[in-house]
Amino acid sequence: MVFQAPRMNPRESAAWVGMVTVSQLLPAALDAQLQRDSCMTHFEFSVLTVLRFSPAQTLRMSALAGETASTLPRLSHVCARLEKRGWIERFASTEDRRATDVRLTAVGRRELIRATPGHIETARRLVVDALTPDQLDTLAEITAVIRARLAGGSEEPVAGDD
Repeated sequence: MVFQAPRMNPRESAAWVGMVTVSQLLPAALDAQLQRDSCMTHFEFSVLTVLRFSPAQTLRMSALAGETASTLPRLSHVCARLEKRGWIERFASTEDRRATDVRLTAVGRRELIRATPGHIETARRLVVDALTPDQLDTLAEITAVIRARLAGGSEEPVAGDD
């Protein structure tokens, strides 16, 4: 019996290789800009951003891990670095003493605000300004479908969720 490896047609292959390439190059470019201009990684920027827009700028570690698509060990390591800089504080949850909450400090909020213009400029230069409005809409639709599938949800957007 001969084993035949699954294959992609040229259209599928071009889309797949393109997505994988972008998914590898974009984080490195975002990291480089943020490290150069703000002494933080893109992941640290993401953690600070999620906290900034959370109620009381605070989240439980497990929720923060979910929001940043991170493992708890990775997040704990990053939070230790951010805490040493005074950008966040960690403390026992008032609701469950076994859990740890993370809060953005005033210093961390200032650093995030300072880093945001350069990050937005980089995102515009590398992605947003390279696309037409229709392409941006298509990109948003495509990434929503893939994100839902990766999260274990439906691969089809729900009607009316525009």
